[in-house]
Amino acid sequence: MPDGRRLSDALARGTSRRGFLARVGQALVATAGAGVAAGAFEADDADAFHICGHTYTTGSCPHPTGIPRIDAHGYPLRARDGKPVDDLGRRIDSHGYPVDESGDRILDPDGRPLPRAPRSKVCQAAGHRYGFHAQSQGSWYRCCGGHVRKLWDCCSFHGTRINGDAALTGYCYGGRKVFCVQYYQTSVPC
Repeated sequence: MPDGRRLSDALARGTSRRGFLARVGQALVATAGAGVAAGAFEADDADAFHICGHTYTTGSCPHPTGIPRIDAHGYPLRARDGKPVDDLGRRIDSHGYPVDESGDRILDPDGRPLPRAPRSKVCQAAGHRYGFHAQSQGSWYRCCGGHVRKLWDCCSFHGTRINGDAALTGYCYGGRKVFCVQYYQTSVPC
């Protein structure tokens, strides 16, 4: 008799049917849950807790690449390496033209360089997308990855956060409330 059958027979003899099925069910749930938990911790563009220094109290501002990393002026950057991106999420050069990972201009099927796309400030684009005026206001700082990270509130006179629940004052001022959050990664060591 295979080892698995001996084990199951031994378990069945030492318990009631209901108790045995409960233990088998718990083992199956634990096994399935382990795979889900392991997947939740795989590396991605996101840092732990949504973005390092922030714990999901307010959702991210919409961003062309997902994680709301911005430059000092509020324009979108790629989270993993800080490279500038346009509103389509494409890496761009200093003139705003889409480039590949080597920094070479991307060509269309006919061999012509692709045109520039708009590049909008993340907070203002969020307000425009949702139909109101928004602006970057208050901020707070955390040490993330050995550098100071500025977490920056995108504020408006809107009563609801991007999450869909009631907006909070956060670090906004002048009667505005937090709509969404974004971050700027400084080069200041911590």
